[in-house]
Amino acid sequence: MIEGRRIWLTGASSGIGAHMAKELLQRGALLALSARTLGPLTELSERFPGKVLLVPGDMTDHLQVREIGMTIAQTWGALDTVILNAGSCEYVDVRQFDARVIERVVSTNLLGSSYCIESALPLLRAGRSPHLVGVVSSVTYWPLPRAQAYGASKAGLRYLLESLRIDLAHEGIDVTLVSPGFVDTPLTEKNDFPMPMRWSAPKAALHICQRLEKRPLEISFPTAFIVILKGLASLPKRLQVAIGKRLARTSGETSA
Repeated sequence: MIEGRRIWLTGASSGIGAHMAKELLQRGALLALSARTLGPLTELSERFPGKVLLVPGDMTDHLQVREIGMTIAQTWGALDTVILNAGSCEYVDVRQFDARVIERVVSTNLLGSSYCIESALPLLRAGRSPHLVGVVSSVTYWPLPRAQAYGASKAGLRYLLESLRIDLAHEGIDVTLVSPGFVDTPLTEKNDFPMPMRWSAPKAALHICQRLEKRPLEISFPTAFIVILKGLASLPKRLQVAIGKRLARTSGETSA
């Protein structure tokens, strides 16, 4: 049951996170909402009085995340579910490789999530049927051109969560990974390439929320897209590279 659960949701101001927040609140959850942008969080707080704890901040700032954890502890004393949804995406131009792009994306997607886990685990240990949920990506199944920063950060987060799943099992803390395909969000609307089988953010949020209660090891979608990526990943490496080269930009192509 989601009703009455104390949930901390990061990246709650837009995209999948914003729609998940609405869905979870409609299902009776108590939500601690984090994002850099306060406005959308305030709107939810006014729409669902007494159900929302506003804990805005920058998830890449270790001290801010610790303060968020202390605020939740002082207000609720514990957490039942944590959903690590905050993330960013930048694409790499290998002709002008800039390691700072890797640093920025890893800082948000991997280090920021790690800071949240550090603050969340003591609260989950005090909660009811604790559940740790992390949004990774289907891109971790098969490498895509220009996705070096995003893919590396999400692959690192996948490994982190899957390893934590093993070590936390004896404490009764379940870990679920969410692996979306392409979803219409403010991040993906900047993409200048085809996004096959993409879903709307409300559809993706509903799909995730409907499955959280069963605590699966992974929630991945859309099914056909995931099957294709996993099939490509099972091919011989040289064939994978050949297919990937057909998707990559040539030297004469530029981003929009």
